[in-house]
Amino acid sequence: MEDAQWNPRRQGDIGELSAITWLSGAGALVSLPLFHSPDYDLIADFGGQVARVQVKTSVAWHKGRFVVALCTRGGNQSWNRVIKHLDASRCDSLFAHVGDGRRWYIPAGALEGTSSICLGGQKYSEYEVDRGEPLRPRFPTLDSAPPWRDTRAVKGTAL
Repeated sequence: MEDAQWNPRRQGDIGELSAITWLSGAGALVSLPLFHSPDYDLIADFGGQVARVQVKTSVAWHKGRFVVALCTRGGNQSWNRVIKHLDASRCDSLFAHVGDGRRWYIPAGALEGTSSICLGGQKYSEYEVDRGEPLRPRFPTLDSAPPWRDTRAVKGTAL
C-alpha cells in the first residue's frame, strides 16, 4: 500500500522538504508562496539576500548521471502542449535532489540547459551540497519496470 502512494507529487513534496531543511541549515529563513507560484517553490531569505528557489527532483538515470528536468510539461491529464522552461529572470536558484540523495544548490544563471541538465559529474560539482536521504525510485531495477518501459524489448539482452 505504501508504494501506491509514492508518485511524482509526493516525490516533489519530499524534494521541497529537503530544500527547506538544507536552506534552513545554511542560515536562511525559508518561506513558501501563499498561493501557487509557477516560477518558484520557496523563498530563502539569507538576511541581505533573498532568493526565489525552484525545487526539482529526479530518479531518472542516464549514462551515469541523473537527468533533472528544468521544464514543466503540463502537470495534469488535460495537457495543453505548453512547455514552460525554467527562466533565470523568474527564479534565482535551483535546488535539486536526486535518487541517491545527492543535492545541489545552483544559481539560475549558471544553468546551461533549458529543458534538462545532468547532475553527478564535474559540470555542476561546485554547487553540490550536503547529501540528503535517497529518493525511492519508481522502478527500482530494470527487471521490476513494466514491459512498456523496458528497453530490452527493443534492444534484446545487449544492454
